[in-house]
This record gives sequence, structure tokens and C-alpha cells, in this order.
Amino acid sequence: MLAAMPQPPAAASRDEPVIRERGDACPGALRLHAADDGFLARVRIPGGVLTAGQAALLALAADRFGDGHLELTSRGNVQLRGLAEGCGGGLAELLDAAGLLPAPSHERVRNIVATPMPGDGHPGRPDVLPWVAELDRLLCANARVTALSGRFLFAVDDGRGDVAALEPDVTVLGGGPRGRALVRLGPAAGAVSVAAQDAPRAALLAAEYFLDAADAAGTRAWRVRELPSEHALDDAEFAARLAAAGIGAERVRDVAWPYSPPPRPGPAGTGPRGALCVLPPLGRLSSEQWRVLVQAADPDRGLRITPWRSIVLPGAPLRPPAAGPARLEGAGLAVSPDSPWRSVTACTGQPGCAKSLADVRADAEAVVQRARGPLPVHWSGCERRCGHPRGTQWVDVLATHDGYRLSVHGQALPHRPDLAAALTAARHGTSGSEVPADSADSADAVKK
Repeated sequence: MLAAMPQPPAAASRDEPVIRERGDACPGALRLHAADDGFLARVRIPGGVLTAGQAALLALAADRFGDGHLELTSRGNVQLRGLAEGCGGGLAELLDAAGLLPAPSHERVRNIVATPMPGDGHPGRPDVLPWVAELDRLLCANARVTALSGRFLFAVDDGRGDVAALEPDVTVLGGGPRGRALVRLGPAAGAVSVAAQDAPRAALLAAEYFLDAADAAGTRAWRVRELPSEHALDDAEFAARLAAAGIGAERVRDVAWPYSPPPRPGPAGTGPRGALCVLPPLGRLSSEQWRVLVQAADPDRGLRITPWRSIVLPGAPLRPPAAGPARLEGAGLAVSPDSPWRSVTACTGQPGCAKSLADVRADAEAVVQRARGPLPVHWSGCERRCGHPRGTQWVDVLATHDGYRLSVHGQALPHRPDLAAALTAARHGTSGSEVPADSADSADAVKK
């Protein structure tokens, strides 16, 4: 039997504080990670915002130095894999020319996710991109924040509650009364209200407050949630720090935090131009697919990488004679809300990871058309379950030495030899005795 799925480390109780014995080894664009398929570089893209020119240079980097593919991460960043040893200097030069390395000493701490869909036509929703740009500028100019872990996360939300739901360490939520913004520390129920123009600086001061608390705790915490209770961040103390820095702040003790689901693949808007959400299967694109994506983007508005491993093209032409959506679909990218790739994720698997027991990406592709359902599904090559969704409301497909084992809602399911049918049942929240009729055709289901 398969044990219940583990919760993310961020969900650990403060009664059992995380005590780390080493520094953060999170990869970056300059600190390359040695993987089984070569070296890996992670390029931070604050707010997921890329110009068309920057995107084109990333494709060039993938071809020149890597395996010709680009991967999207759950922080809205881009990874290059299969890099050769000794390519770091050339890669850094190319990224610097693209404006993607504004401060080499800070490149791993520029983890900022932002609402990817434009707020066009929604009064009260601010344009968060200026906040992202200013926060990034402040981070790059501050020597203190180089001590942040590469996992520390800022979220800049326009008020709809999409990226605010990603368990960030510091949240900036726009759309408040009188045009003010809320700044939240980790998972706190309350927040501090500041003037909109002060929001980026308040977010920076929140990060400095965390570093002070982490130093005092001595546990080498990487995330706000990892601080022991006696060193937990406090809204009152934060407000006092903001006041000392000349920022007017008001405590809001209990906030009704909004929630909005991730954007679905497909167009948003009714005009000839609008936002187009494109979903690459399992968040991985070839350089040729990436170039098709760049060509479909509005040259003036570029691309936005989302933390759900999709790409939003603001201002993209959506109606004929524009061939953008059709060409994207022809290139193997999902642009329809009923795509079978919606809510299907996977770790790297073989051959990129030495710990993986299966080529999970290939196996997911083999059954994706015949294993649909409302619950998200994540394929894992080993017990670490890298990249899995938060909580327990998802189907766990875990590779073992004896084949794949499934769990749903954290509970193990009985083994069935027909993987596609078993996965379909699990995604519908059943044990397998009530499989939808249209999923019965599974004679060539993957078996390990």
C-alpha cells in the first residue's frame, strides 16, 4: 500500500520548526545545477514579464548551450537543461545582453510572481507591472536581501486573488479602498495597508524584517512559514518598521482574502485582440515551439510566464485573418480550455533525474487523452514528488519499482493493471468501480 501523500514543507506546524543545517542550493542562471542530463540553469523572470526580444534570446540560449528546450517553473521562471560543462560564461553573457541579469549578485532572489492576465475592463484593478518593476529594482539595489533563499517568494496580485493563493512569503494585494494596497507577511490572517506608491518598498522592508527574524531564530529558515513561533512575524512590529521608514501604514487585522483560479488555456476578451493563454504540455517547449509563441505575441506587450506553467500573450490577435491561435495549436501548444493537458503536471523524470524510476513525461503523454477528469494529477518519478500541487486535492501517480501507484486526496487506491482507467476513476474521485463509459478503451494503457 502507498502511504498518504506528504504535505509541502511550508505546511509544517510551527510546533516543529524547520532547522536547516546547510544553505540553499537552489539553482540560478549563474549557479548551475548538475542534473543527470547535463547542467541546469534557472533564469528568474520577475512577474513573468518578457519582451519579445528577451524571449527570442532565451530560445537562442536553449539551442546554443542546452538541449533545445525551455521549461516553465511554478515560480513563473524559465529553465534551460542539458547544458554543457563550461558554458556558464557564454550563457551569462547572452542573458546579460537580454537584460535578464541586471544584478548578478541578486539573480536568485528575484522571485516575484504577478497576476498574469491584464486587468483591462476591470475598474479598481491596478496595473501591477510597475509595482513588479519597482520591487525588482529595489531588490537589486539592496545588499541585505542577497541573504534571502532562492525559494523566498514575493507575490504581486491585482486584487483578484490568483497569485496571492500561492503561499508567498510576502504578498502585495492591490485594489483596496482609496487605491491602497495590502501587504501580507506569510500566511497571516491580517495585513498592513499602505498607499499604492509605497507597496514595493513595503514589500522590500517585509523581506528585511524576515531576515532579521531568521537571524534571531538561528534556524536558517528559508521561508516565513519556517520561522519558529517565538520569532514569527507580527503585523504590529511590521507597521512600526514601516512608520520608522516614513511609510504610513494601517493594520488590518482580518482580511477576506479573495481567490481566483489560474487562467484557462484560450482567449480572454471579445474584441479582435485580447489576452491568449497558451499551455505547453507539462510546461516544456522546444525552441521551435517557443519561437512560434514569440511570433504570435504582440511585439509591444510581449509575453507573461505564469506560475501555472502557462504563457499569457496580452494584446494577441484572436480573430481571423490572424493565424496565431491556429498556428500555436498546430505546433502542439494548447489554446483551448478543454485541453486534456489542463491540470496535468509531472516532475522531470528519466532521463533528466537519476532518482526517477520512470520516464513520467512520456508515460503521462501516453494516457493523457484517455485519463481525463476534474481533479489535477501529478506524475512523480520517486517519493520526493518534486513539483507536486499544494494540499491534497489532487491525484498522485507515483513510479515505484513495481509500477505506478495511485493516491487521491491523500489516500492510497487499490492497484489496477489498467493505468488509464484507474487514473480516470481517480480523477473523478472514485476508487475505480465507477469509471465513465468513454474511458473504457484502454487496452494499450501504460504498464511498468
